[in-house]
Amino acid sequence: MFDLDRFIDELRGTLAERSRQAMKQVVARAVSDPAAIYKVLGEPSKPCIQILHRSAEITVMNIAWAPQQLTLPHNHQLGAIIGMYTGREDNVFWRRVPNPEKYQIEPAGGAALGPGDVAILGRDIIHSVANPLARISAAIHVYDGDFFAAERSMWDPEHLAEAPYDPAAVLKGMAVH
Repeated sequence: MFDLDRFIDELRGTLAERSRQAMKQVVARAVSDPAAIYKVLGEPSKPCIQILHRSAEITVMNIAWAPQQLTLPHNHQLGAIIGMYTGREDNVFWRRVPNPEKYQIEPAGGAALGPGDVAILGRDIIHSVANPLARISAAIHVYDGDFFAAERSMWDPEHLAEAPYDPAAVLKGMAVH
């Protein structure tokens, strides 16, 4: 059974180890039982960001993507663990171009996450996210710091030019609570 307080305590317990693998195991256990998550958080019915825990050491969010929602390429400047519990999240990973003539970043791989999948994103990862489904997709996101205090960047979709992160542009159409 998913117990939010115990989940947060277990995540915080991994901080002393500085082990993203240990954190990944905690998230993997949680997302292995979507029905238990639904009992505590509710089944996602609309796109939103639900802040489950926020401190200087760790931020935990329940993120529900709208059907066929796309995000702009962006970075977090924090390590992240993403654990899907319903739907799908397709990630495109980007890398900076050393001598940009036209674009500042270029595609460098990707990963499709489905229910029960857990991914570790490094501190410097640039990625964009797509929910390819015609229904809500949701995941638990864990960041190794205060997600809302980190200075981040985003890249416009046409020219792939870097700009300061604009939460309103990235989260357009999503409720934050």
